[in-house]
Amino acid sequence: MRAQDLPGEPIMWVLIASELLVFAAGITAMAAVRLTDPAGFAQAQGQLHGWMAALNTAILVTSGFFAAQAELACRNGNRRRARVGLLLASLGGVAFLAVKGLEYIGDIRAGLGMESHPFFTFYYLLTGFHAAHVLFGIGVLALVATRLRTEEVQAGAAFWHMVDLVWVLILPPIYLLG
Repeated sequence: MRAQDLPGEPIMWVLIASELLVFAAGITAMAAVRLTDPAGFAQAQGQLHGWMAALNTAILVTSGFFAAQAELACRNGNRRRARVGLLLASLGGVAFLAVKGLEYIGDIRAGLGMESHPFFTFYYLLTGFHAAHVLFGIGVLALVATRLRTEEVQAGAAFWHMVDLVWVLILPPIYLLG
């Protein structure tokens, strides 16, 4: 696929690619450190609440669906439906952050800080950086909802889908691989 075949502005794709590379580097570093202490990583990981990650996965996937619906509605000239889709996608981001905040509170109360084990250093760095992207994405979706220009909604939805993709990429090494 050539750059001119991609939908939207090329700079958005450069941003998305660079963000994916940053997260890939973090995941790779985590995997490398995990090799030095697989049992310790598995024990640390076992202290997390996987059901909260599952809930957040469902929230983000649903939110991504609403962003896609908003993009489609905007392309079809249905401004009201596009705004509703962007609002619902944004609310999904808020719900994600609320669940992640509750998870962090529980972890910290259990004494699981960044210094507890290298696993938790990566856990907080990767999920915290992702949460910052969710927060930024909420702002992007809100901004494009005010203007509803097709190209901007498309770019906002693409960024939001990148946020979803990153969650799917960090989910296994943080919550699933033992």
